[in-house]
Amino acid sequence: MPVTGLPRDLHPIAWWSWAIGLATAASLTTNPLVLILVMGSATVVVMARRSGHPYGRSFRLYALLAAMTVVLRVVFRIVFGGQEVGHVLLDLPEVPLPDWAAGIRLLGPVTSEALLAGLYDGLRLAAIILCVGAANSLANPKRLLASVPPALYEIGTAMVVAVTIFPQLADSARRVRAAQALRGGTTTGVARLRRFLVPVLEDALERSLALAAGMDTRGYGRSGGATPRERRLTGSLLLLALTGICVGTYAWLDPTAPRLLALPMLGAGVAVAVLGMVSAGRRVQRTRYRPDPWRAPELLTVATGVVVAVLGWYVAHTQVAVAYPGVDVAPYLSPLALAVGVLGAVPAVATPVPASALAQLEATQ
Repeated sequence: MPVTGLPRDLHPIAWWSWAIGLATAASLTTNPLVLILVMGSATVVVMARRSGHPYGRSFRLYALLAAMTVVLRVVFRIVFGGQEVGHVLLDLPEVPLPDWAAGIRLLGPVTSEALLAGLYDGLRLAAIILCVGAANSLANPKRLLASVPPALYEIGTAMVVAVTIFPQLADSARRVRAAQALRGGTTTGVARLRRFLVPVLEDALERSLALAAGMDTRGYGRSGGATPRERRLTGSLLLLALTGICVGTYAWLDPTAPRLLALPMLGAGVAVAVLGMVSAGRRVQRTRYRPDPWRAPELLTVATGVVVAVLGWYVAHTQVAVAYPGVDVAPYLSPLALAVGVLGAVPAVATPVPASALAQLEATQ
């Protein structure tokens, strides 16, 4: 059996690269067909390759959050008004507002075009949320921290603690639900909701704080051995990098600025930033036990995310009618748009099965 086919967890950065590619493509379109396909691809990959760890069960929370986002986006269109021209579905009385609130409308006629516009925007946000949830359900956050460059260890520690909130909530909800089922008592109404939410939030917060305290105890990101000369060099490089990136970004966004200050300055700022991170990384001494390998499945997963993002950008700039369909016409798919929605599911069959998922399956059997 080839090494790439053995059960193992994929590199966490590969999963995040794939998810960011799908989210980028989703942010470049409002076509509901493309967005539904992107969400379907992310869901298929999660169902096929999520691990047996607690963070693997957090995807349903992101799916619930995505559904709530779509509903709230449509409700906002109804409450705060939408397009006044179109087919009126519901003629609600408009709430009068003072003069200082000019431009804002409460209620009023609800048109089908306004509801569709809210639905399209909500689906785009839901697709992005679902892609982030897929990465959070597939990538091991602790292994992700081990893959962060030494110069970004402080930021990586904060990010890992932040992205583990939803997995901790999912695991805490499962444990509290099981404990309350054994104790019995009220099973419906507000009393049960209060008895459920408070222990879940308390347990998730305590476990996140314990994770942060554990990483701080083990010295993650410590850099106390640097000399004053090294600190001055690293600070100067990062300051120059920040200045170059700011000037290059402003010149790139401002068409009246000299072109010499745009991409060349931005590239120079990025290059100096890389040098600064390398210099800062030398101050952090650490060892790795069994580092995560980069093999063919990782490269294929990253390539899938990049290809989906590039195709999404190309469709958004060359096929505007497909990427941004009007609310008065039926959306349709071109071959490239179909590829954007379908290619994201490639890791479901091109990556190895997680070893923890097999262990959990054998335990249940």
